[in-house]
Amino acid sequence: MLCSVFRVGRILVLMETAVPLPETRSLSGPLRIGAVEAPSRFFLAPLAGYTMLSLRLAVRSLGGLGLATTDLVSARAMVRHFNRKTLELIQSCPEDHPLAVQIYGNDAAEMADAARFLQERGVAVVDINMGCPVRKVCQNGGGSALMCDPAATIRLVQTVVEAVRIPITVKMRLGWDDSDWSAPYFAREFEQAGVAAVTIHGRTREQGFGGKVKLDGIRAVVEAVERIPVIGNGDVRSRADALHMMEYTGCQAVAIGRGALLNPWIFAQLQGWLATGEAPAPATYEQRLAFMDRHFHLLVQHRSERFGCLSFRKVANWYCRTLKPGRDFQQRLVRLESVAEFEEIVERLRDRGPPADFGRLEEMNAVIATPQGPNAHW
Repeated sequence: MLCSVFRVGRILVLMETAVPLPETRSLSGPLRIGAVEAPSRFFLAPLAGYTMLSLRLAVRSLGGLGLATTDLVSARAMVRHFNRKTLELIQSCPEDHPLAVQIYGNDAAEMADAARFLQERGVAVVDINMGCPVRKVCQNGGGSALMCDPAATIRLVQTVVEAVRIPITVKMRLGWDDSDWSAPYFAREFEQAGVAAVTIHGRTREQGFGGKVKLDGIRAVVEAVERIPVIGNGDVRSRADALHMMEYTGCQAVAIGRGALLNPWIFAQLQGWLATGEAPAPATYEQRLAFMDRHFHLLVQHRSERFGCLSFRKVANWYCRTLKPGRDFQQRLVRLESVAEFEEIVERLRDRGPPADFGRLEEMNAVIATPQGPNAHW
């Protein structure tokens, strides 16, 4: 028997339930989110400035990815000030499926209009952001700030659900702070409103991206709903982390963000591990070089050489953490100027081969820069 305590308004609720832990092998199957079937239960979580189309396609090419979500995008920007930057945030293609587009805002009519716009563009799932802790988002009433006005937020979510035929999901945190874990209450209310799934990041808004993820909080959300899947999120850096979260909390899927930056093979590794029971081999040096090469050329292909180089500079350091090319190559990558320069660097790294200490890095424990919020509209 497990006791879970959470707050509904000013009332503390004690739940005593025994949620059966999932059979590990059953987690290797697909997961339905409304009418959409995700082929696996391992999802790419949205990371502002990172999870654009180029990275999503590169990760999908490795296999095992069930659902990917875009960077968060302002609903107001989408319906009132639509321009090139907004289009770039929601850019997709037939190979990028199934895809969720994450929107944020606090105006129910704008959020519903944004969902209709995305439905018309063929988006499979619309995800409402209730988790972003960044001040610029919260001070305008979006992101985690939605947790501060339960009645208005429930009406907003129901308005969006009723506006479209495609599944609506919600990604949220445990609560504003540790004094008010409101996520179980919201999850139950959202299920009644017709939401198809909820993703729960096991931190409060006050924690930001620091401290430990609270698995008991995720489990309380799982216990609070009756039918819809709960997707766990936070601090999943390895196969063991993912399986522990699913087995401890009972969540039906895991959304992986920062852990996928250093190991984009994690989705295929998890799916293969569950299907066969055999631990997959880690990516080789050549495979990592090839992935980096594909990611960079997709950045260039989808926009321009200049954009590709500028965007790659942001991710160069997490490639260097695993390839360990040395300071000279690292400095060139973070100041990259052209496709020709990139290709020359890759060729030299390929000819040189892996460094002596390649493969001994504790990849999942490496520090990854934390996204600081949406990279376009506030």
